[in-house]
Amino acid sequence: MRKWWPLAAICLGTFMLLLDVTIVTVALPDMAADLDTTLPDLEWVVDIYALALASLLLGVGSSADRIGRKKVYLVGLVVFTAASLVCAVAPNAGVLIAARAVQGLGAAGMFGTTIALLGMHYAGRERGVAFAVWGATNAIAAAAGPVVGGLLTEYLNWRWIFFVNLPLCLVAVVMALRVLRESRSPGRQRADVLGILTFTVAAGSLTFALIRAHTDGWGASLTLTMFAVAVVALGLFVVVELKHEHPVLDLSLFRSPSFTGIMISALVLQSAAFAYLLFESLWMQSVLGYGPVKAGLYIMPMCAAAFVVSALVGRFGPWPARSSMGVGMAFIAVGAGLQAMLDAGSSGDTIVLGLVVTGLGVGLVTPSLSAAALAAAPPERGGMAGGAVNTFRQLGFALGIAVFGVIFQARIEGVLKDGGQVADPHAAAVALSGGQARSVVSGVPAGERAGMEHLVHEAFASGLNVMLGVAAGLAALASVLVFAMVRLPSGGTEQPAPRSGGAAPGPGIRADAML
Repeated sequence: MRKWWPLAAICLGTFMLLLDVTIVTVALPDMAADLDTTLPDLEWVVDIYALALASLLLGVGSSADRIGRKKVYLVGLVVFTAASLVCAVAPNAGVLIAARAVQGLGAAGMFGTTIALLGMHYAGRERGVAFAVWGATNAIAAAAGPVVGGLLTEYLNWRWIFFVNLPLCLVAVVMALRVLRESRSPGRQRADVLGILTFTVAAGSLTFALIRAHTDGWGASLTLTMFAVAVVALGLFVVVELKHEHPVLDLSLFRSPSFTGIMISALVLQSAAFAYLLFESLWMQSVLGYGPVKAGLYIMPMCAAAFVVSALVGRFGPWPARSSMGVGMAFIAVGAGLQAMLDAGSSGDTIVLGLVVTGLGVGLVTPSLSAAALAAAPPERGGMAGGAVNTFRQLGFALGIAVFGVIFQARIEGVLKDGGQVADPHAAAVALSGGQARSVVSGVPAGERAGMEHLVHEAFASGLNVMLGVAAGLAALASVLVFAMVRLPSGGTEQPAPRSGGAAPGPGIRADAML
């Protein structure tokens, strides 16, 4: 059993950092009341963590190849722990958002090294088992976040969703020091600092522009400026990566249709399966009046379904990646569609079946992504391919929340405007989407409250339906693209031609060994 201790150490760190992506969703109404926040603040509490994680993953993985993967993993753990403590004691939304960004930096140090560390410690059949267990940990952590967050928020305080990280991080540090071996790439490669910087600016500017769009408007000067910055930064990133001898992301990998299809799946997975949970949590707590635990328990069937399917993939797999991803994305599309049937009289029961079906899809897709990306890339680009998968997953979550926030608030505002009972539909929509439904209803004369309450229920249901419909469409498109683009035959691996100049070695995996 000692051979599995490195896997346990890596999975514990992975579980914590991914749990913190979604654990805050059911705590947002309590945070809003305690810290006096708005929807943009709430979105940033969730988004800044995923955005920092996504923006820095590629750069952290590249740096770890030079300075040592175990060392970077441990530094990431320490930074994550310290930032968790600051989050737990944050006196206002600004401090909380800043600490969440630092927390994402630490998480990037952990997540950006996991693929390479697993590949170094395991080979052959054991590597397949390790990746299946790690993939199941991914799925469980992302889906269990709302449940754990609900329990901690209702029975203790929302701050405990961060305090709980402290003892777990201590255990993870001790385990990592004792059981993980150090490794680094031979030679010294020039860091792609400009590539890391331009990618971070592009991702951050785009997310900021989307979040500001539904408060300042699409035509506002700040919104347009940030969109322009994102476009310019993305263009510079492409130029830098094409010219750099050791890029953080070798763009020639995207010449492979298989690799491109896998990245699309990674991007859509987090947005179509998880990004809307923030808004469903607001609906259940601020509109339906559920407590955090009850709201979390309604999301729990998704967690259970993801766990069961991921366990089956690990036990009876590995299954063909193309089929797992394509069918899994189709399940996610159907699951989102089943949830998009809400009306003013709906309760949490309405979304349970859809969440279960979505969980089945998550359990199919998640364990397959990393192994498929490694199989679609040359062995010497294995570490980069694994980092790209994790980057696209977290970027999809951050962008999904921002895009869904725009759709959600715009639809709520439209329903309120049509209802004719609200003097300022925009201000009311901002308040509602920020978790202040009760204050909106109580702010009208007593004789009008029943009508206003019905209108609020109707507006939330309509906003969720449109958002879930978009999620279903994205997942269905991703499913079609996977079947059309991904080709990983059992007899070999599609290998795009590597760039000259070498790269950080990663855990290269044959398609027939892993898939």
